[in-house]
Amino acid sequence: MTTAALQLPPKLDHALAASFVAALPAAMAATAGNTAMPFVVDASALHTFDSSALAVLLECRRAALAAGRHFVVAGAPARLTQLATLYGVQALIAGDIGTLAD
Repeated sequence: MTTAALQLPPKLDHALAASFVAALPAAMAATAGNTAMPFVVDASALHTFDSSALAVLLECRRAALAAGRHFVVAGAPARLTQLATLYGVQALIAGDIGTLAD
């Protein structure tokens, strides 16, 4: 079963983004043992956010790729996908698998 390496909170805005990114190294380290598995960020709980959520996802992607991992966003709300498309970064956070899959 694929499990999320990182769970986005229900609210992720400018005020919360920096502290969330600060926790990223620990999440990367906790899943570092298996580079064949994608680094999955579960966005299913996210409901209140601004463009800072995209910045967090892009930082997660950068860290995953630097560690030699594939990056996947699971359960992205439609509004997040729309915002990513508006900002022209949808392809960078593509790979939404809807729900965490077996």
